[in-house]
Amino acid sequence: MMDIFENLAAQLKGHQPTIVFPEGEDERIMGAAVRLQADELVHPVLLGDVAKMQQLATDHHWDIAGIELLDPSAYPAADRSAMEQALLERRNGKNTLEQVQAMLTDVSYFATMLVYMGKVDGMVSGAVHPTGDTVRPALQIIKTKPGNKRISGAFIMQKGAERYVFADCAINIELDAPTMAEVAEQSAETAAMFGLDPRVAMLSFSTKGSAAGEMVTKVAEATKLAQARMDYPVDGELQFDAAFVPSVGERKAPGSAVAGHANVFVFPSLEAGNIGYKIAQRFGGFEAVGPILQGLNAPVADLSRGTNEDEVYKVALITGAQALAK
Repeated sequence: MMDIFENLAAQLKGHQPTIVFPEGEDERIMGAAVRLQADELVHPVLLGDVAKMQQLATDHHWDIAGIELLDPSAYPAADRSAMEQALLERRNGKNTLEQVQAMLTDVSYFATMLVYMGKVDGMVSGAVHPTGDTVRPALQIIKTKPGNKRISGAFIMQKGAERYVFADCAINIELDAPTMAEVAEQSAETAAMFGLDPRVAMLSFSTKGSAAGEMVTKVAEATKLAQARMDYPVDGELQFDAAFVPSVGERKAPGSAVAGHANVFVFPSLEAGNIGYKIAQRFGGFEAVGPILQGLNAPVADLSRGTNEDEVYKVALITGAQALAK
C-alpha cells in the first residue's frame, strides 16, 4: 500500500497549491518550504523580515528561488487598505477600522486574510505561536463550513500499512452529542481524503449498553445523529477493543458493519482523544501527524511548537490536499 504522504504527493504533483507560512523566519519552516518547492508539490509563501529570511537561507545554503518572501509591514498600501476593508466587513461591526489595522500587524491575522481573500490556498502555522493564535483568526475570518458549528482536530496515525484517523484530539475539551456527531462526519471526510474507506467508531467505556450513565447515553445519541448526517458506516457506542479487534467486535456487537473493522475513531472528550493518540504513538510506535483542523471553510493547519522540519513538510502536504479537495 502506498504511504499516505506518497499518495498526497502524487495528488499535488502538477497542481502546487499556494500555502502561506506566517513563521518564515523559523528554520524548520524554511527548511520544509525549500523541500516543498524543490519537490514541486506546494508553492510556499513565507512571512517575515525579508533580510532575516534571506540570511537564514544563506546560513543553511538553501536555494530559495521560487519561494515568495513577504514582509507584512512592507505590504503595498493599496493592498493593505483592501485587506483592512475586507476584514472590517467580515467582522461586521465587531471591530473599528483602528482595531482592524492593529489586528493586521499580527502575522496570524495577516496570513489568515491572505487565505480568506483567495491570495493563497491555505495556511500552516503553530511552530512558534500557540494554538489559539492560529485557531482564533481562522474562526473569526474563515469560519466553519455550512452545517458545522464547531471545528475539530484529527491525527493521522500510521505504521507500515496501517492507517487510522483519531479525533477530536486537539480542539474541543467537552463534546456534547451534536458536536461528537459533527466530529465523526468531519473525520470521515478526512479519512476519505487519505484514501481510506471510512468506518467510524463512536468510542465509549461501554459497548451497546453494557454500561449505563450520561456519558454512555451521549455517545449513543451522537451515533444516531452521525448516522443521519452521512452515508459512511458509523456505529456506537463501542469500546475500543470492540471497535478494533474482529473477534471482540463479533462477540460484543454482532452484525455491526464497524465493530472490529473501524479505521476512524471518535473519542468522547478531548482528554480521552489526546491520551489515546499519545498511547498509540508512544506504546504502539505509530507516527502521529497533525493536528489537522477539520470543519473550516478553507484549510488551516496548526503545528505543535515542538514540531520538526519533516512534520512541517507533511502537514503542508495535508493542507495542500485539503486545498485541492476544496
